[in-house]
Amino acid sequence: MVGNNQDKSIYRSAGYAALIERYDLDVIPNWHKSLVTASGIHRIDSSESVIEEVYPSKYWPGDTLGDHLEFAFKYDGTNLAILSILFQKIAEEDLLVHVRSKPTGKYARRLWFLYEFLTGKTLPLDDLKRGNYIDLLEPDEYYTVAPVRQVRRQRINDNLLGDSRFCPAIRRTDTLRDFEKANLPKRCRQVVAGYSAELLKRALGYLYTKETKSSFEIEHIKPTSTRTERFVALLQTAEQEDFCRKSQLIEVQNRIVDTRFRDSDYRSSQNYVGDTVAWQKERIHFACPKPEDLADLMDGLTAAHERMNTGGVSVVIQAAAIAYGFVFLHPFEDGNGRIHRFLIHNILARRGFTPEGVMFPISASMLKNPADYDASLEAFSRQLMPLVEYSLDEDGRMIVQNDTAIWYRYIDMTPQAEALFRFIDQTIDTELASELTFLANYYKTKKAIQEIVDMPDRQIDLFIRFCLQNNGRLSARKRVSHFDFMSDGEIARMEQAVLAAYGSTTLKDD
Repeated sequence: MVGNNQDKSIYRSAGYAALIERYDLDVIPNWHKSLVTASGIHRIDSSESVIEEVYPSKYWPGDTLGDHLEFAFKYDGTNLAILSILFQKIAEEDLLVHVRSKPTGKYARRLWFLYEFLTGKTLPLDDLKRGNYIDLLEPDEYYTVAPVRQVRRQRINDNLLGDSRFCPAIRRTDTLRDFEKANLPKRCRQVVAGYSAELLKRALGYLYTKETKSSFEIEHIKPTSTRTERFVALLQTAEQEDFCRKSQLIEVQNRIVDTRFRDSDYRSSQNYVGDTVAWQKERIHFACPKPEDLADLMDGLTAAHERMNTGGVSVVIQAAAIAYGFVFLHPFEDGNGRIHRFLIHNILARRGFTPEGVMFPISASMLKNPADYDASLEAFSRQLMPLVEYSLDEDGRMIVQNDTAIWYRYIDMTPQAEALFRFIDQTIDTELASELTFLANYYKTKKAIQEIVDMPDRQIDLFIRFCLQNNGRLSARKRVSHFDFMSDGEIARMEQAVLAAYGSTTLKDD
């Protein structure tokens, strides 16, 4: 990072960084940190999660609260969590001085609106009577909703993804712009278009089961056949009904967990994600919101979902904000991860991203790329945990001592949106395309074998599987143990049918 090997005295923090230092704020770092140098040129350095940008001296904004807030809006973005913490610390008069000095300025108006939005307080200022309406967030920098909610008081177009109860932010990074240009829904339709309706119908049952097993396996659970069937049945309804409402979410939870762990409401106890490393020694990965904060946060999540449903937001952006938002809020004692992944399906299907009647095995991509999936979760949890003050009693029950709701309310979900796009991209090109190709070859082979020997489906399945495990040929041992009733000529012709469809390949266990 900048300044590590140079005299740090020539750098002065500006924007959020300056305010964090001045007011001694304990916050999740902003994605962008600004420094102004007395001598030097403009340059940018990037670390794992923060872009550090150094500006020449002419960029110095001044020394007041308003000066640094305006600089932050210009160069550091709009960070609702930091602003919310900051507004608890500042003297209201310092803010009023700045707003009154430029009452029609766009940054002062945004600042005024956000102070009232985040604190619930009303500043002693008269409503604006003139001036154009301005967007709260710049639509070319952030994903926003449209039509906007017009606020007459500051003449602001509120285009946030949510309201003050739950409002994620997702920045339009180069990665996300590139994914949007790639038109993944079109690519998905092109993959599917190469197959007959009959094959797709046959493939659907297989893909439902694959997705179910993958979703459970991510959590190292081997479901019973009954639980598998219940989850498959749930996936089959994904494009028919909007499940992101309280009663439906509880219904989903009841359908996918062990009957002993069904919830009738959101949880009333503190939970966390961790593992036991020794007797009475827990390694805590993630502390969930306090139960008394949960109802408000979940109401905000469902309201944000409704707002994005009709707000023209990219469907993948909505799925990332809502599905990852859900798992971070962790509203149930059990089943949160599976519901989180189900909500991705629900939103993609309901908004027409996936072709009608096609199952999208995204959990398989997550399962095959566990480090990437863990990283998408840890992008938030790793930064959250230093801010949570908690203790564990001897029974492993957690008590959170400080107020933490702000951190779950205003999450920057840009890393999660980028991750979800990557998983979808991989799912289209590998999971969906390869599974459909495999199944098309399978049905072609099955039909060819049936024309050679009319034997039961189970025997045909075994023959194809054994051949694919042995580069297209039936091993002598498998021949003796399972197919000794067949002639050499029949075996040779059936092997040829397998090779004709698949070539010399190896079956990967699914």
